Amino acid sequence: MPTQIDEVSKVYARSLFELAREVGGNAGVASMGEELREVCSIVRADKGALELFRSPIVDPAQRAASLKKIFGGRVTDTLLNFILVLNRKGRLAELLTIGDAYDILEQDAFGRIEVDVFTASGSVDAATQATLAADLKKSLGKDPVMHYYADPAMIGGLKLRIGDQGELFVDG
Repeated sequence: MPTQIDEVSKVYARSLFELAREVGGNAGVASMGEELREVCSIVRADKGALELFRSPIVDPAQRAASLKKIFGGRVTDTLLNFILVLNRKGRLAELLTIGDAYDILEQDAFGRIEVDVFTASGSVDAATQATLAADLKKSLGKDPVMHYYADPAMIGGLKLRIGDQGELFVDG
């Protein structure tokens, strides 16, 4: 879950979100979100791709040619053109935070909210997961998208991070 997203990333994410909605409605928003997450996942996982996206040394025209070879036919023309615009505007290094901002817009549009759940072991039994999800939905009015993490510094209980609202500690 992102901790801080700059305003420029929010503007670009909003533009892509609105374009996706205009082209394909809610299905287009969801499809674009999945496609953008896949590209961001590749960039995060591959040091060479990350360097291509972030390096100020790479000539933008050469980078554009590489991007077309890498993503042409593998992503929609809309996403490829968006990536090329980022490259042309010198904003390609911000793709990952733009992806995070898009994800927040998508979650909000579909009535979902990201919730990070921390426990000492990182595991929560199915009954507790269901109860926690139901309680969060009731109190937040949104469907929680739960992510579970281990925090060995914890002795017991749960720690929740809900959206960008900070952390909440729950005794166990």
